[in-house]
Amino acid sequence: MSNNTADREVILSIKHVDISFDVGGKKKFVAVKDANFDIYKGETFALVGESGSGKTTLGRAIMRINPCSSGEILFEGKRISGKISREEDRNVVRNIQMIFQDPAASLNERATIEYCISEGLYNFHLYKDEEERIAKVDRALQDVGLLPEHKSRYPHEFSGGQRQRVGIARAMIMDPKLIVADEPISALDVSIRAQVLNLMNKLKAEKNLTYLFIAHDLSVVRFIADRIAVIHLGEIVEIADSETLFRCPLHPYTISLLSAVPMPDPVVERTRRAIVYDPSKLDQSGAPRSLREIRPGHFVFATDKEMEGYEKKLAGIESGNDQ
Repeated sequence: MSNNTADREVILSIKHVDISFDVGGKKKFVAVKDANFDIYKGETFALVGESGSGKTTLGRAIMRINPCSSGEILFEGKRISGKISREEDRNVVRNIQMIFQDPAASLNERATIEYCISEGLYNFHLYKDEEERIAKVDRALQDVGLLPEHKSRYPHEFSGGQRQRVGIARAMIMDPKLIVADEPISALDVSIRAQVLNLMNKLKAEKNLTYLFIAHDLSVVRFIADRIAVIHLGEIVEIADSETLFRCPLHPYTISLLSAVPMPDPVVERTRRAIVYDPSKLDQSGAPRSLREIRPGHFVFATDKEMEGYEKKLAGIESGNDQ
């Protein structure tokens, strides 16, 4: 992937976003701290981190489910965080859709598949008549590899993989510009995961979609993402295109995450050792950290002193002398 992003259209901007929650009385828990990144139109941007890192919280803030404590979120250049008009709020719902982690919990068990998929069409009246609505539902089901006759069934009659396909169809039928996919395959069997990822890639190409793909599994992200942001305890610690992040990760937390990715070679897997992230090895001087561009398109969260170390490491990698 090219690092030249100057001529690319930004569809979503996260600017200095903090998200915090009250924890009884005057205490506050800060879930996301000073998050900054852009998502370009037509790309799959992955947000990766372990459980509790703040990635889902940020995804829900983009959907206007979680409010931002400070900073702003821009969609197509317009602010969508904080107080906005009812019309702007409807525009966000119409153009940004979410695929949820648990396909069983995100579908109404008492509603038919036809109604589950049609709900957005009803809310925005995106059809001329019943005939067109049913045709759209049938096409959405076929797009995700299901059959039109499935629309009269209920969610409990489907497997986990099929239910997730219904969730994807429900998002796609709105013709959104951006899809926030929150761990869309983590609840699925391993054999089904590749099918759903292939389906998402296929629909992205056909419909010119943009994805924010939230995940904890870097091996999955490598398959689908153009660029990756790594988040740790609410802070974005590294951003790079997928190939660069896997080839020369710089932040110790990114290196730790990558070391935990299982290897398909049993000989390598037997001798491999996971690297435990130790924040005490970072600069302890108290100097401020910020997300800095170490080379075009590659950002790392660092102090001045840490940045010097990363620059030396990068020079070593590029010269082939890295230890």
